[in-house]
Amino acid sequence: VQLQAFGGGSVQAGESLKLSCVASGGSIASINTLAWYHWAPGKQRESVAEITRDGSTNYADSVKGRFTISRDGAKRMYLQMNDLKPEDTGVHYCWARTGTVGNWGQGTLVTVSS
Repeated sequence: VQLQAFGGGSVQAGESLKLSCVASGGSIASINTLAWYHWAPGKQRESVAEITRDGSTNYADSVKGRFTISRDGAKRMYLQMNDLKPEDTGVHYCWARTGTVGNWGQGTLVTVSS
């Protein structure tokens, strides 16, 4: 499965962005979990939010109450990011699990200025 993330940009602290991820390829029907990861400069890539096929969600403590993950069927996923903080700066990647295989997409850069 191929994944493409969209929607990054440069904003001021406190503003919002909505990221989108579109999946394509022959394995779309087998996608069970979709997730967003954040790679901040100088840090390890970490999970921000995930959503399962049945709509169950999990969030990192750092984004709870600010970010909302959603999906539209198997092909599209979104991350509504509100009250952005400078520490949210970095590349955001979408990720999909098909069976036991994790699939990474290209990221989209988010820059938050204080």
